Amino acid sequence: MSKTPESLNNAQNNTKSSLGPAKPITTLPDLFLTAVSLLFLFSSPKPNHILFRKFLPFPPNPRRFPKMTTTSQSRPSFATPQALSDWLKPRLSSDSLDSWGVKPGTKNLHNLWLELSEGETSLVDSSPPLRTVNVVTVRILGKGNLVLVESRQELSDGSFRDRFRPLSEKMKPHETTEEAVARAVKEELGSSRVVRIVPGSYRKKLEERNSASYPGLPARYVLHSVDAWVEGLPEEDFVTEEKEEYEDVDWTRGLEKAVSVRKHYWEWVCSDSLCS
Repeated sequence: MSKTPESLNNAQNNTKSSLGPAKPITTLPDLFLTAVSLLFLFSSPKPNHILFRKFLPFPPNPRRFPKMTTTSQSRPSFATPQALSDWLKPRLSSDSLDSWGVKPGTKNLHNLWLELSEGETSLVDSSPPLRTVNVVTVRILGKGNLVLVESRQELSDGSFRDRFRPLSEKMKPHETTEEAVARAVKEELGSSRVVRIVPGSYRKKLEERNSASYPGLPARYVLHSVDAWVEGLPEEDFVTEEKEEYEDVDWTRGLEKAVSVRKHYWEWVCSDSLCS
């Protein structure tokens, strides 16, 4: 007996239900999108912080001489000499502060303010404050085992200050020892001269003592010293005149009252390490 169309449809439906629900057929576009997603997943860049760590810059080439460094301690700044005076008064004895610029051979408040403004000096906020200065010292060699020393200075107020030490100069911010040596020779010995630093002579030393320029204010000196030959210097004792120390500074209010060095007196003396 032949089956009717209705019975055939029922048989087909029974067969589909026994096999479970029909699964969707994966088409070509679906496969393409899946492949692109996997490719993006495995080729995506790493987080930025990993890239930054991988490409950190290398340190710069080491210099022949170190630069002047600064400390991380609290260092106040002052807009005017009066602001500096107001800050110092509760931290220093009145006798000490009143002697600045009055006692022969000392500098005054305006000098300290200019040093701070130029970045040559820093003050640590303590009682009393600690003044920190980076200083370059040039031990100039001469004939017959002699070295050049500055015996004394004549100041703009007419007073004299005994020195008896090699050429010394406060360093500028971010200035290398080599740059400071060239500037010190030019400023204190006159015109530009050929300077040859002795290889291997660089020394760094830390000294803490009371300041002769600012009585009552303790000072920390970071000394950068070298030996050097300077061409064209007189063989006898001589005197040089220095231009205004802060001539190029715009702060004329403080400059008018600051004490400056007018003359340097130089002598050739026997080197302790070479002469008996």
